[in-house]
Amino acid sequence: MTKQKLIILSLLLFLPLMGWSQVIFEARIDTLVLLVGEQRELTLDVTCGAQQKLKMPDFMPMQPLAPEVEIVNLIGTDTTLLDEGKRMQVLQRYNITAWDSTFVLLPPFEVEVDGEKYHSKQLALKVLTIDIDTTSVDYDQYFPPKTIQNNPFSWDDWKPVIWFVVINQLLAIVLLWLYSRWRENKPLIRIIRRKLKLPPHQVAMTEIERIKSERNWTSEDSKEYYTQLTDTLRTYIKERFGFNATEMTSSEIIERLLQEQDEQALAELRQLFTTADLVKFAKWTTLTGENDANLVSAIEFINQTKVEVDPNQPTEIVEVPEEVKQSQQRSLTLKIVMGVIAAIAVVLIAYALYLTIDLIR
Repeated sequence: MTKQKLIILSLLLFLPLMGWSQVIFEARIDTLVLLVGEQRELTLDVTCGAQQKLKMPDFMPMQPLAPEVEIVNLIGTDTTLLDEGKRMQVLQRYNITAWDSTFVLLPPFEVEVDGEKYHSKQLALKVLTIDIDTTSVDYDQYFPPKTIQNNPFSWDDWKPVIWFVVINQLLAIVLLWLYSRWRENKPLIRIIRRKLKLPPHQVAMTEIERIKSERNWTSEDSKEYYTQLTDTLRTYIKERFGFNATEMTSSEIIERLLQEQDEQALAELRQLFTTADLVKFAKWTTLTGENDANLVSAIEFINQTKVEVDPNQPTEIVEVPEEVKQSQQRSLTLKIVMGVIAAIAVVLIAYALYLTIDLIR
């Protein structure tokens, strides 16, 4: 009696341990009868230890399981842990179909657990055809399959797409132009005006009149006075005689003028340049009367060498100067305009793509 109790007690102790590693494999179909072309779900159900290595079948679409029965696709694989994570249940589901009326036995399915193979039971499947009452069918309503036909092409269908693309390209060009203007800080519109080109002697006399009107020149301002006066004469000589007097010294200007004027006509001009150089570079002090005399000498030189202007002198285009940098308001306006144009362009191209896809289908 004691020996039997020990055997029973041993079985009770080791049976749970044996149960944890027990492998249960089952294959089932949701129905055993289906019509030709119908799909049914095939489920492979495996229960084993959570730490065991399980290898399930790897069926491919269109793979035959038996004559006239094949795999359509894998629906999915689900894994569930059981007994506080000690065991797991794996469900692998496939869609299957059949293409001929028959009665077929599906062969056993196979899985591997820790390298050991396990097989399911065979499954029976009955495939039925659809009964058709040939006595009441109107065969005239059925037509043979038609041949492949070309889809007719019409430019009218594509006109909206083409117009949207053209408008989008124009908007892109405008956007790039605005962006370049914004980056270079240039105004959107250049203001151009035409005016009559003044002769050199009139420009020089206008400047000398300005210098003359400022009668409050003092001895301390003599340098500025002679600088403005000689600069005006240099500019006049450059425009009148055609050489760059603004980049030449006083002696170089006189030598160059001697090629066209005599020494006596340039005596007063030479004296003016000499005095100006002494004042600017040697801190020479002049009297008010001496300054007036040199101003008169400059006027006489201009009057003696001036050339009257042809009344038919053509006008030249002069651009009105603009600010170097655009204001913050202008910059903000440009950004808003560019943003609106970019948004419109994106909407147009998206709608054109939508129409194109709709026409291609």
